[in-house]
Amino acid sequence: MEGELQKVVGRNLRLYRSFRGVSQEAFAERLGVHRTYMGAIERGERNLSLRSLERLAETLDLDPLELLTELRDQDSAPDGKQ
Repeated sequence: MEGELQKVVGRNLRLYRSFRGVSQEAFAERLGVHRTYMGAIERGERNLSLRSLERLAETLDLDPLELLTELRDQDSAPDGKQ
């Protein structure tokens, strides 16, 4: 399915960011990007470079693979902690 990985990354990014209590605007500012660009990433509309994926993961203190791996249990915290 074309673009499915972009959507997985976007959903995971939104979940991890929200779980940490960081607004989309504050997160975008921390990265030095516009809030609308961050929204497009979270909606799976942007095709990220590997370096961009690394920057997102670093900012959230994650392994980049955590953004690429679809979370199965949406009821639990994204990092496995309840």
